[in-house]
Amino acid sequence: MPKQSLASIAKSVRTAMKKHSPEILTGIGIAGMITTTVMAVKATPKALILLEEKKDELDTDRLEPKDIIKTAWPCYIPAAVVGSISVFCLIGASSTNLRRNAALATAYTLSESTLKEYQEKVVETIGEKKEQSIRDSVSKDKMVKNPIREVILTESGGNTICYDVLSGRYFKSDRDKITRVMNELNRQMRDEMCVTLNDFYYELGLDGTKMGDMLGWNIDKGYIDLAFSSQLDANGTPCLVIDYQVAPVYDYQ
Repeated sequence: MPKQSLASIAKSVRTAMKKHSPEILTGIGIAGMITTTVMAVKATPKALILLEEKKDELDTDRLEPKDIIKTAWPCYIPAAVVGSISVFCLIGASSTNLRRNAALATAYTLSESTLKEYQEKVVETIGEKKEQSIRDSVSKDKMVKNPIREVILTESGGNTICYDVLSGRYFKSDRDKITRVMNELNRQMRDEMCVTLNDFYYELGLDGTKMGDMLGWNIDKGYIDLAFSSQLDANGTPCLVIDYQVAPVYDYQ
């Protein structure tokens, strides 16, 4: 096999191992913990035999704690070594994930800041009316890509079909109810500093989502600011599209 091919394969293996190092370390750690348990169980009968021999040697029915440790601990050295390596692997996996999450959070913050500056420049350049027209067009496209299949009935009593662009759900409510929820959560944020996306969904009478606990708003990054767009679906049914001028963020806490 050519040296270049071997170098290419080695580079691919190194890249894959680096990319999946948390999963690899976690797998090794879990396997090591299982192995540690098995080795400790297997070492116990040998340790008991040595303890009995020690009792005969000292002519006693009961050994002192120091004698028990001194006699039995060599049997558990292999298990202790494997257990220590397993712990280091699990710690390494956790540390790698923490570093990666910190890097992702930094990149997300930079992207968010860049997007906000871009939006402000767009409004400044073309004006608020044209910018709103573009937003409406984007909202329309989102509805077309995700047509109405199910409408969730909530306790708000509203009769307007609403579409949430983040969760992709259609539900019954009205603009006044949604605005009141937004204002109430903004007041809550002044006391508690942050709220989750699920807090918003719960107040609307919707179920929470997995994403809803991971994303939220922090008062230092701005209050909740919703953007509404009135649209018609493919069948001509009126629908209120809910978008977010201040989007919920990952590191809201």
